[in-house]
Amino acid sequence: MRSSDHSDHEETPAAPRRRVASNVDEELEELARRARDGDAAALDDLLRRIQPEVLRRCARFLPYRQDAEEACQDALLRVARKIDSFKGDSLFTTWLYTVVSNSARQTYRSMKRRSAEFPTEAERMPHQRDPRTTSVIAGSRIDLLEALEQLEKDRPNLVAPLVLRDLCQMDYNEIASELDLALGTVKSRIHQGRKHVRKSLAVT
Repeated sequence: MRSSDHSDHEETPAAPRRRVASNVDEELEELARRARDGDAAALDDLLRRIQPEVLRRCARFLPYRQDAEEACQDALLRVARKIDSFKGDSLFTTWLYTVVSNSARQTYRSMKRRSAEFPTEAERMPHQRDPRTTSVIAGSRIDLLEALEQLEKDRPNLVAPLVLRDLCQMDYNEIASELDLALGTVKSRIHQGRKHVRKSLAVT
């Protein structure tokens, strides 16, 4: 953790603007803009293009492949339904990672409920060796997601910055733009979120 994570809070939010980066996939960004504007063919192409990346990022939250695939399908459905809410102030990939993180965590909650309601089904699933990387489908839990659920209850404003930084690996400036927060506020919330999560992981 860098000391800058909890640096000064005196910065003020910059006006929303599309972040320029050297590794921007301009073709993908253009496809997203066309899809947002109602081009059905562009939306189909966009969903095909992003599917492998969405699945890969869902797997960061949900290591058991069946869980990740379910979250991926949910995320793609959300993109299709909500693409018109992509304003274009930030990169499409920034907007997409927020959708992915929400879908993965919602899938976790859903599967957790299912495993509680149908414990006999969970018992029939194969168990993984490490409980921290075991799906709730297999009758266990993922400690990090449990910690995030607890953080959601205790300090909900810390969840989004932490998830976007540590699981989606987004740049601090991108997070500040996406959440419409000052850069210093983003760093402070990530720092606080990490402390809370570490405490939760320490007692599991």
